[in-house]
Amino acid sequence: MVLATEQLQEAAKQGFKKKLVIVVSKGTIDMLYPAFVLATTAPAMGIEVDLYFTFWGLRVLTKKGVKSAKIGAVGNPGIPMPNLMGVLPGMTAMTTKMMKKRIEKYWPSVPDMIKMIKESGGRIHACSPTMGFMGVDEKDLIPEVDDIVGASTFLGWASDPEAITLFI
Repeated sequence: MVLATEQLQEAAKQGFKKKLVIVVSKGTIDMLYPAFVLATTAPAMGIEVDLYFTFWGLRVLTKKGVKSAKIGAVGNPGIPMPNLMGVLPGMTAMTTKMMKKRIEKYWPSVPDMIKMIKESGGRIHACSPTMGFMGVDEKDLIPEVDDIVGASTFLGWASDPEAITLFI
């Protein structure tokens, strides 16, 4: 059942949490879109959104990585092909192209989803320890990144009793 925006806002007043904190720790297409869909839906319900990008999820916040998210063909039981085929040369590229083609029927591209999150009031945070670990400089980040923060800041958001915290 799909609720209209007014119904979503009314439902939010009736007891939904006021904040959504999402840890984005994986940078593959199949892990980014669930976080992005939630982050673009929550503001329509009056819910604040903070996305904390860490480890492999951080790559999507770089100028080079934002347009190059892929889907792994190996070790992904949801892909409808034998796992052994995933190790063949070109399978990741083929799987990524196939997945992007299907996604474009339902959602905007990864860069456009990030822009939608920002336009709806969502906040995007890069993990400072991960930046050091991966050799990412502030100049490498896309302009949509609000700030660079560490684990203690994230824990402050996650421990808010009005927050829902998800790890994706």
